[in-house]
Amino acid sequence: MSDSIVFSLADDAVATISINEPDTRNALSLAVMKELVDTVAEVGRRTDVRAVILSTAGHVFSSGHDLKEIRGAGLESQQETFAVCSELMQLIKSIPQPVIAQVQGVATAAGCQLVASCDLAVAAQSARFATPGVKIGLFCSTPMVALSRAVPAKTAMRMLLTGDFLSAGDALTFGLVSDVVADDELEMATAQLARKVASASSATVAIGKAAFYEQRDLPVAQAYARMSEVMAHNAVAADAQEGIDAFLGRRQPQWQHRG
Repeated sequence: MSDSIVFSLADDAVATISINEPDTRNALSLAVMKELVDTVAEVGRRTDVRAVILSTAGHVFSSGHDLKEIRGAGLESQQETFAVCSELMQLIKSIPQPVIAQVQGVATAAGCQLVASCDLAVAAQSARFATPGVKIGLFCSTPMVALSRAVPAKTAMRMLLTGDFLSAGDALTFGLVSDVVADDELEMATAQLARKVASASSATVAIGKAAFYEQRDLPVAQAYARMSEVMAHNAVAADAQEGIDAFLGRRQPQWQHRG
């Protein structure tokens, strides 16, 4: 792992993946994205990680793609950049552990996409979000995929067509982030949320995360049919039976963290 990506794992099974490129406003260069893909994929295979915080260094969460790389590049190079970006965003959704963005400053273009792709996002009160590609002739088409699934259609279109910033408060109202906290409480609040997520059975959480994204794109009848099967299998799992026994017995559950 290079100095661009910093990984740490706390005793509470909460991992932190941090982009350490403050001089470029944590731009998502091809190299940074490839390293993020490798790191997130490795975290997804680990059984000692139950929640993930995605953070960045400095005063800006992420300015998006590195425009210096995009300027003058050929079609094949452009295709690789956006393919790797798409791989990264989908990988965040597909790993079993919930991923929580810790957002300070601004998150623009692919940086905003990164926030929208995380399962949860805690934003500082002063944070702002935008998809301003239209202003430079490069419509934020890949950020649009995550953005349009996180916020109402007209909110997404307004952001995409104008490039205007969305405040942290509006981002909370429209569903782009899950929490907004005082700037000086950002790190603490994100860690508290991550610990709360990590305190549950990791097997149960993994089932739930996968099921959430699966059912969301199904018609209602199909979603109920599929989720009925998922819940039935979940109910006979060791941790579900332990949790029920603990609840009925008024004691704390002892998770095995397996299905």
